[in-house]
Amino acid sequence: MTELKAAVEAIIFSIGDPVELETIAGALEMSEEDIKPVIEELMRDYESDERGMKLIALENSYQFVTKKEYYEPLIRIASNPKKPVLTESLMETLSIIAYRQPVTRGEIERIRGVSSDHAVGKLMEYGLIKELGRLDAPGRPILFGTTEEFLRRFGMDSKESLPPIDPVTEEDFKAEAESEIPVTI
Repeated sequence: MTELKAAVEAIIFSIGDPVELETIAGALEMSEEDIKPVIEELMRDYESDERGMKLIALENSYQFVTKKEYYEPLIRIASNPKKPVLTESLMETLSIIAYRQPVTRGEIERIRGVSSDHAVGKLMEYGLIKELGRLDAPGRPILFGTTEEFLRRFGMDSKESLPPIDPVTEEDFKAEAESEIPVTI
């Protein structure tokens, strides 16, 4: 019974949303009549004062929820979200997107010389870049650009507010990039 309760607990917790009795029974290859007493026992276990969560029934579904007395600490955590850390590779990718937008992932990777899948994904997750559409070219690659969150985070009112690139530094970058391009005959 302990192992079965653990399996039910894992299913309901992992899904997060309400899980129907039929779904739980099906996942465990059992009848609803056989699994329902296990769920009810699990619900009693979670009524203990030692638990911060409880298992509730919603019509014919079950879900874990936080007990009311623990809302306050959760609110304090949620109201102080951790700011994302922008690593050197994220900043490099973000700079390319900011100055070259709209830009495709392929263009970003040509400039950086490495795959940018992770960096682009993280920047989208942080809300600093977004999809602007698709390029009218074979494969219809996605075009990326910066967001309003990017402007807020970096204290700008528009993308035209980006600081200009030093012409000497730009020429150095171009020369370095050209020296890395293999010559084909």
